[in-house]
Amino acid sequence: MNKPFSIAIHGGAGTILREQMTPELEVSIRADLKKSVRAGHRILAQGGDALDAVVEAVKVLEDSPHFNAGKGSVLTNKEMVEMDASVMHGKEMEAGAVAGVKHIKNPIELARDVMTNSKHVLLIGEGAEEFAFTQGYEYTEQDYFYTDRRYEQLQSMKAKGQFALSESKYPDDEKHGTVGAVALDQQGNLAAATSTGGITNKQYGRVGDSALIGAGTFAKNGNVAISTTGMGEYFIRQNVACDVAARMRYLKEEIGSACEAVIQGDLKQMGGEGGLIAVDSQGQLHFSLNSTGMYRAGVDPQGNIEVKIYSDEI
Repeated sequence: MNKPFSIAIHGGAGTILREQMTPELEVSIRADLKKSVRAGHRILAQGGDALDAVVEAVKVLEDSPHFNAGKGSVLTNKEMVEMDASVMHGKEMEAGAVAGVKHIKNPIELARDVMTNSKHVLLIGEGAEEFAFTQGYEYTEQDYFYTDRRYEQLQSMKAKGQFALSESKYPDDEKHGTVGAVALDQQGNLAAATSTGGITNKQYGRVGDSALIGAGTFAKNGNVAISTTGMGEYFIRQNVACDVAARMRYLKEEIGSACEAVIQGDLKQMGGEGGLIAVDSQGQLHFSLNSTGMYRAGVDPQGNIEVKIYSDEI
């Protein structure tokens, strides 16, 4: 009997408006989402590990200018890119993360190498990059990450004296920019990965939930794998990913009930907008959001693929 395997990915949640979405942009975004989930699913179908699948899926999103991670990262107050990422493998609950990296093309790969090739879980800034270069990573100039879209966004926020979580004049003008993936492989391993460029106009080396195990990323075999996207400060305070896992483990809630209780419960009540993707030990996928949209896609254990953007897409 074949063992179940499945994967889900997200490209951020928040206020995503149909009336501001051009047909061309929507087609391009949906194509990137499908490309990402298929890249990860291909590895699972070949008997590969869940961790490799989620990293490969996230790399596709990091390489796209449509999402706030890697190539599409937002700019800081100093007109720089500072990126965070994390991974977790459910078998031994191993994890790796980086924060504030500026010259690494795919931070999600570096997070995996922190997990597999160091004795640490979280490395930051210059230290994370120093480690990267010992692992053979190439130095990527900031010019690679620069896009006119993000520069215009930064200038708009500076003029207002604010910071923003995403665009000011695009269909996702209040989207909380993060990308992520969760997967179950044929060996029963669960894994999760999350990557982000943070928030526009951020200062002081701000780090959100995407680099923090238990808040933005979590995986435990026999339990669940989760990647979140939203207002990072709230997701940290609510320890969102671990909260879902705990409800499933100790209260024996099924995946849908646990996810909805957290995303629609205390998190929403305190003003934490966003969402998450999750997969349980049987390969059941769940997408939960308390906003008008979340870029998302999945391939279930039967091989059915779905790509969605808006909250009312059934």
